[in-house]
Amino acid sequence: MRIVAISNQKGGVGKTTTAVNLAAALAEQGRRVLLIDLDPQGNASTHLGVDIYRLETSIYDVLTRGVELSQVLQPTSWDGLVCAPSNIDLSSAEIEMVSAVGRETILKEALVRLERDLAEKELPALDFVVIDCPPSLGLLSINALAAAREILVPMQTEFFALQGMSKLMEVVEVVQQRINPSLRLAGIVACRMDTRTRLASEVLEDIAAHFPEILYETRIRQNVKLAEAPSYGQTVLEYAPESKGAEDYRQLAREYLGLPLVIEEEDEEDELEDEFEEEDDAAANDEVFEEEEEEELVIEANNGDLPSAG
Repeated sequence: MRIVAISNQKGGVGKTTTAVNLAAALAEQGRRVLLIDLDPQGNASTHLGVDIYRLETSIYDVLTRGVELSQVLQPTSWDGLVCAPSNIDLSSAEIEMVSAVGRETILKEALVRLERDLAEKELPALDFVVIDCPPSLGLLSINALAAAREILVPMQTEFFALQGMSKLMEVVEVVQQRINPSLRLAGIVACRMDTRTRLASEVLEDIAAHFPEILYETRIRQNVKLAEAPSYGQTVLEYAPESKGAEDYRQLAREYLGLPLVIEEEDEEDELEDEFEEEDDAAANDEVFEEEEEEELVIEANNGDLPSAG
């Protein structure tokens, strides 16, 4: 069972989108996948069509009341993908867990029991566990890092992309030393990338300079379908299977699995359609990228450098 935490304490970088659609793309490859939603907002759960307002049990109960993971799992419309959902109850979990013995490893132990239970009941084993971490480095995230073997970091190609990365690396090092020696940084994924701007390319070069060995080749481009899919309770692979968003997450899953990437050639008509779609994507994006001239001023003012990752 391969456990990966999708983590970045900076919000709005595509963390939940990556967790949900990577999990779906892995399931599409024939793997059995569990998505654990550790964010009290419950966005990953909603993204998968789970009604978080009518949950009888959730990941909160696993962490604070000793409920087994098998009792909170929710089916999804995607074959091979199940969800351990969360809701606003999880917001109080860190306070309730403070006095618990072994509070940093509660999730890890729950996953060990789940794996054992599946084996005892002669049920198919899970191939992957994808954990959607909250945008902070508190006790919930520590539980995710203690349980995981790998961390995948979504990073938006904007000026402040590397800010906070050094703090994440410090926390990872502490977890490695004290709780989970097998934890490793598996990769960085460039997300919400506006391929039309020079700033995106500049920032991508800086990320590659800081982390040359772990920057994934796959780029998650801006795509309006990625923004629309959650409102329908669907992954982008269901909502718009032919979209750029679906294509990018399929590529990411292949790269994560170590499979050859699929290179698709676009004809002129496709490129023209993409140009119009990119305009829609930019309008739908939560954050508006600066105009080209403004980007150049920002880069000049900062000597074209980003803060070191430490």
